[in-house]
Amino acid sequence: MVSIRLPDGSERQFDKPVTVADVAASIGAGLAKAALAGKVDGKLVDTSYLIDHNADLAIVTDKDADGLEVIRHSTAHLLAYAVKELFPDAQVTIGPVIDNGFYYDFSYKRPFTPEDLQAIEKKMAELAKKDEPVQRKVLPRDEAVAYFKSIGEAYKAEIIESIPQGEDVSLYSEGHFTDLCRGPHVPSTGKLKVFKLMKLAGAYWRGDSKNEMLQRIYGTAWAKKEEQDAYLHMLEEAEKRDHRKLGRVLDLFHFQDEAPGLIFWHPKGWTIWQQVEQYMRKVYVDNGYQEVKAPQILDRTLWEKSGHWDNYKDNMFTTDSENRHYALKPMNCPGHVQIFRANLHSYRELPLRYGEFGQCHRNEPSGSLHGMMRVRGFTQDDGHIFCTEDQILDECVAFTALLQKVYRDFGFHEVIYKVATRPEKRVGSDDLWDKAEQALIASLERSGCVYEISPGEGAFYGPKIEYTLKDAIGRAWQCGTIQVDFSMPVRLEAEYVAEDNSRKVPVMLHRAILGSLERFIGMLIENHAGALPVWLAPQQVSILNISEGQAEYAQKLEQNLKKQGFRVHADLRNEKITYKIREHSLQKIPYIVVVGDKERDANTVAVRARGNVDLGGMSIDSLVERLHSEIAAKT
Repeated sequence: MVSIRLPDGSERQFDKPVTVADVAASIGAGLAKAALAGKVDGKLVDTSYLIDHNADLAIVTDKDADGLEVIRHSTAHLLAYAVKELFPDAQVTIGPVIDNGFYYDFSYKRPFTPEDLQAIEKKMAELAKKDEPVQRKVLPRDEAVAYFKSIGEAYKAEIIESIPQGEDVSLYSEGHFTDLCRGPHVPSTGKLKVFKLMKLAGAYWRGDSKNEMLQRIYGTAWAKKEEQDAYLHMLEEAEKRDHRKLGRVLDLFHFQDEAPGLIFWHPKGWTIWQQVEQYMRKVYVDNGYQEVKAPQILDRTLWEKSGHWDNYKDNMFTTDSENRHYALKPMNCPGHVQIFRANLHSYRELPLRYGEFGQCHRNEPSGSLHGMMRVRGFTQDDGHIFCTEDQILDECVAFTALLQKVYRDFGFHEVIYKVATRPEKRVGSDDLWDKAEQALIASLERSGCVYEISPGEGAFYGPKIEYTLKDAIGRAWQCGTIQVDFSMPVRLEAEYVAEDNSRKVPVMLHRAILGSLERFIGMLIENHAGALPVWLAPQQVSILNISEGQAEYAQKLEQNLKKQGFRVHADLRNEKITYKIREHSLQKIPYIVVVGDKERDANTVAVRARGNVDLGGMSIDSLVERLHSEIAAKT
């Protein structure tokens, strides 16, 4: 007798072992048809999986996150099946699930073309329509190696040869196609109805540049067509909002090959930077931070002592001078500990909060660089709080509240909270990690925040809260963080004088609100599609004269507004006013002020707000009041 317990707590009894599909059928024909996989005692399995013991079972359908992953995994195999049907000489390698889809890498004698991609997608649809069963079988390792070698799949054979001898491997077949995979997969190809191939790219075999360059085909797959349509629409919006494109169009910054992963800021872009930095500098002052500045280059011995060298050296830029080895700082924390150590502090001074706009450099792989979102040189709104163990909770709660206010000011209202716990490679005892993790969780609970746990995703020196923002089109961006670190102050010999006059080691909280300023500004540009709010806009007002007769009036107005602190430019070119309005509108200027004879004579202005909104005539005082109001409200 086999007893199956379902998620609602009910139980079903069977007089012999049953498959997941059998159980689904016993519940109802609708569920049997919808079943994509099962979860047996928490393990994701095929619907053909035989349950021969008392177990907990959840039937997985396309309404479940696990179901969507099974769909995407199976669609990757459908892609490989279609490629083999059209290009029998192609060799298949690996095809994992990724965010929003999947990819598969192939070795083929010539590059695939966009026309090939269309043909492959069409073939996938034909194969799915056949509704062929997807069947699993298990072979001994050596037998599987021999099988793939016999059909000319050298890459698959190589993958299996890396598995220890004596182990079995699972293979999945659909029609004439068989692939190596752990599974699970949908029960038949007919379950795969909504997919699209997206793009082609190159990828080295096993990620090693010394190996062959393979061809990677990316695709997306969904449970419902409307979900895929929404995703594709989001991609279209993302393309329009791409900060790299807007950076060129709006003359904000550029990149070039002579400085990979580094930014050339133009005047308008640097103006945005300054507004962000000045805002954050006020945040420092208003919340008890003392601004500091640590050196860019530090001796290797300090990085060894802090633990960064053993855990991070591959991402550090190094240099030698006078027989000494140095590294450009990839983060600011060791420098801040040195500033703390320079004076002996009393417990009465704690918590002591340091803040720095610290310029950091990280030797990121060239293939991972992506505009301002992934660079080699960046500046963090970095801060470190030296405190006692009893102060951790209050500091973390206060930081979360501060961070929420800052995000609101920049136009972000949805925050996702994750607690990243101890990684496998770490420093410090488990007792200290327990304390640190519990403090972070308690702080979010006191703050009333719903949070997720990200197991093993903490830094090597401590766990952290990651604060992720949702932008205007639903994309997630991980920005802020706070980390509890018991270890680095010990390693770098930081101390304070306790109430009993003994020397104690402070706890160090690493925290950043924006994270990388470069990345955050890139996010702002994309979130607002380049149309930044007035307080951040590099140019807040354009003054356009209709003819030469208003040039002097326009210049005086420009000077007047500049004296009041506004970022203004008067365009006095001898061009048609419609041409000038269009040109400045494309630059996404918040306000365009037009002056003709009527406005000059009445000492007024005709105002157009961004988005081609005609606000009509108004006094200069009214315009100034409107600008001040918007800037103060950060709308």
